[in-house]
Amino acid sequence: MQRPYSEACERNKGPILRILSEAFADRVKVLEIGSGTGQHAVHFAEHLPHLQWQPSDVAEHLPGLQLWCQPAKLANLLYPIELDVDQPQWPRIHADAAFTANTLHIVSWPQVERLFEQIALVLPERGVLAVYGPFNYNRRHTSESNARFDLMLRQRDPHSGIRDFEDVDALAQTNGLRLVGDDEMPANNRTVVWERRG
Repeated sequence: MQRPYSEACERNKGPILRILSEAFADRVKVLEIGSGTGQHAVHFAEHLPHLQWQPSDVAEHLPGLQLWCQPAKLANLLYPIELDVDQPQWPRIHADAAFTANTLHIVSWPQVERLFEQIALVLPERGVLAVYGPFNYNRRHTSESNARFDLMLRQRDPHSGIRDFEDVDALAQTNGLRLVGDDEMPANNRTVVWERRG
């Protein structure tokens, strides 16, 4: 099996790391949801050695993910686990931070709801969630390229598409998470950070 590769991951890992270095500065263990190729997991574990980084994804992506994680031989990069947002019960994970990149616009809205519900159960008080990806603001696309990307997503799968920030933030608040950061990233993306209230 050939090791999977994402050019987008290579382009955005540096800018994301700058945000996570601050957001996760006093964290101990991070659950990454939808680790994909594993490029982010390896990069962040390497550059944030104070963290235990727990990659996860659906079963079909685990072999490719492991092709990145295993050769890295990083003591703080944990063995990837199977995690499907639709699982009735997520694996018992103790983590004080969570991260996901480019997932909210791929999965359906009910799956986005499920993700936030489960994250709220995983994170302790003052636990941190960081989400990277595109968002609409005030129900509008932030660029023509995002509008074209959104159309392509919805033509491929009517249940996917770029999410409205206001809807996602309201969902976060419903699940006990308060907004603590919203940073502009390259290529019309954002990294949004929430903290779990007590």
